[in-house]
Amino acid sequence: MNGTVASWPPFFLLLALLISILASYTMFNFISNLKRSNGTFRQFWLAGGAFVFGLGLWAKHFVALLGNHEPIIFTWVMPVALMFIIFFSLMAFVMLTFQGVLRYRLVYGSSILAFGVAIMNYFSVFGPKIERLEVQPGKLFLSLLMLFFGTLLAFMLAESTFKFRKFMASVLLGTLVVWLQLLGTQALRVEYSAGIYSTSDKLTQDINLLALILGLGALLILVSTLITWYIDKRLNQMDERYRLLVENSLDTIAILKGSRWGFVNAAGLRMFEAESESDLLGKSIYSFLPAKDHNTIKERLHNLVFVGSSKPIEQEWFTLKGKVLHTEIVETMTTLDNEPAIQIIIRDISERKKNEELLINSEKLYVAGQLAAGIAHEIRNPLTSLKGFLQLIVSGRRNNNSYYDIMNAELDRIEDIVSELLMLSKPQVYELTYQDLRVMMRDTVTLLETQAILHNIAIEAEYGTEPLWIYGVENQVKQVFINVIKNAIEAMSDGGAIGIKLSREHDGVFVRIRDEGPGIGEDQLAKMGQPFYTTKEKGTGLGLMVSYKIVDNHQGKIDVKSELGKGTLFEIMLPFRYPEAEIKKSS
Repeated sequence: MNGTVASWPPFFLLLALLISILASYTMFNFISNLKRSNGTFRQFWLAGGAFVFGLGLWAKHFVALLGNHEPIIFTWVMPVALMFIIFFSLMAFVMLTFQGVLRYRLVYGSSILAFGVAIMNYFSVFGPKIERLEVQPGKLFLSLLMLFFGTLLAFMLAESTFKFRKFMASVLLGTLVVWLQLLGTQALRVEYSAGIYSTSDKLTQDINLLALILGLGALLILVSTLITWYIDKRLNQMDERYRLLVENSLDTIAILKGSRWGFVNAAGLRMFEAESESDLLGKSIYSFLPAKDHNTIKERLHNLVFVGSSKPIEQEWFTLKGKVLHTEIVETMTTLDNEPAIQIIIRDISERKKNEELLINSEKLYVAGQLAAGIAHEIRNPLTSLKGFLQLIVSGRRNNNSYYDIMNAELDRIEDIVSELLMLSKPQVYELTYQDLRVMMRDTVTLLETQAILHNIAIEAEYGTEPLWIYGVENQVKQVFINVIKNAIEAMSDGGAIGIKLSREHDGVFVRIRDEGPGIGEDQLAKMGQPFYTTKEKGTGLGLMVSYKIVDNHQGKIDVKSELGKGTLFEIMLPFRYPEAEIKKSS
């Protein structure tokens, strides 16, 4: 039997080396995927890499014992050694993920993994009863030193850009741990108690157990290798598709590390007029942004950590040559080199902005043309009357004193048109005060009640019991009420009732004015508030337009509902502003 065993050592040593290299290669495949999984399978890659590497070194240990004519003794130490190497491997791999956070992460990770390998190698000899133990400190220290530097070199090689980096790192680390075990047998010379293999049955039993362990370990490592190979292949395909998508995108796709460019695709280089990546990478994004936007952008990027992504927003940028870019951007959280980062997609909308400005200017010219035509039409009518009466007066027909009354009326009409147009001009400086809307409505009703009675119309108002405070210009708000109620009176040629109801709902004060007139069609409702649109014979259409403008200036809104033959409802909403709330806020 001794002769048979003597012919096995080269085979067992080669097998141990292959197991060690395969376990190392599978482990490097696992941990290399940490950089591109965005944390989704982080626990799987970490635990899988530690388990496969630990199991591989454990199986290698038994094979190397056979190759070195060492006795194989199964005790409680063996499973404990397996737990040790898996635990320390996991801690070492976790340390490697702290890229950009821990300065000497490779040194710490190598130290932890080397310590774990050494523990498994030297701890396993203490299982059986020892008769004599001889330690050679020089060889022991040399083995530990070589293990540390070899592990560090393997990790550095695995993270390099060399084409066959993982294979070379696996060969280095696998060879190193086998060499450590062979050197360790010389650093620690152990003689166990006699009778360990007292019977051939015991030897056969242990060898059968060894065969079972090696078979299961080899099977698990092979399956893990195939799984990681398949996953790595699919991830490479996904990476390639993503790379092509990013590189061929017409929009700028960039990744920010903090406030600096970490990655910019080809479209981004063209957009910012950069000749190479070095013109952008590592530079602060704020040098490409208007100074007025810096604080807003800092706050938005800070909040992005909590919200995850942002909606599309418009943002101005400067190119390297000083050109102004109008863009639309979307920001979202991602990772770069296993660190939190911000992905930003930038779309150049400068051409769209130019088209929008042209369209707005065109609409302004169109509205200005309509307004000018309306003003000319409205003012030309009374001017024609004035011209005619002046000609009559010049001809000597002065016997009719009514000429002057009519001319004054026409001048008043021109003045009213001009006054209403002034309301639509640049904002005027008004004194804003707190007012109870009920008081303003009572004053308005009192003013128009006589006119309503003359038209056989009753005004029925519900003012409520609680004050309805608003913050605004009293005369302007009253003008809105006058315009709406006068329109209601003029629409009810056969008499009837006008209902007015005031109420507070949540943070708004609502004024609802309902008449019993003929109603307004849907096509006419759509034109409400447009200049010079009116259904009245002598109206200008400016009254409602001014009313809409006043309400809008007070952060309110007007809603009109109407049914033909039943009447019209004007719903005016203004914000409720309680005076004491402002006093408390200022104090």
